[in-house]
Amino acid sequence: MSDLTLVMGNKAYSSWSLRPWLAIKQAGLAFAEIVIPLRQPDTAARIAEHSPSGRVPSLTHDGLTVWDSLAICEYVAELAPDAQLWPADRAARAVARAVSAEMHSGFVSLRSTMSMDLKRDRKGQGMTEATAADIARIEALWADARSRFGSPAGGPFLFGAFTVADAMFAPVVTRLETYGVAVSPVSRAYMDAVLALPAMREWIAAANAEPWEFEP
Repeated sequence: MSDLTLVMGNKAYSSWSLRPWLAIKQAGLAFAEIVIPLRQPDTAARIAEHSPSGRVPSLTHDGLTVWDSLAICEYVAELAPDAQLWPADRAARAVARAVSAEMHSGFVSLRSTMSMDLKRDRKGQGMTEATAADIARIEALWADARSRFGSPAGGPFLFGAFTVADAMFAPVVTRLETYGVAVSPVSRAYMDAVLALPAMREWIAAANAEPWEFEP
């Protein structure tokens, strides 16, 4: 699988890139990275060389290009079925797909007022009424998944073991950390589990080592 190549933006700011990167890492697949720094004069042209949508991330494999974070995660789950990136149980799998899709399409206020930023401490910034409502919904999703599936399965993630749903919410975990948002004990325990992943520690360390810095 070494011919997998993930094209992505800066690790400090590209939340959409983190999602499939983390899924690939957790699947144990070998892959190459092409990092294209965002907000540079040649950013759009460089991305267009790899992505038909003109956006990152995109994945190439065996002559195929897959763009969009969730589509890439789905593809990776099929490439590595033994990694069980979706729950084996049908009900859990359906809910995992539902929460992943909601993350993919929703929470616009959180994204706009609390952009992913792994280079700065932004505690106390970004909170609006709409953002608070987004966070409340996210915490409700986490609590429901943990109580119905994660805790009974015996693992620390939303559905017990790590799944695509956790990859989809990983950038939210970093946002809540960066902006110092107070969360429930259930949410805090879940966030700690995500942040403790070796792959997450690797991503955050690489983000802090990047030379590019701007207001996301």
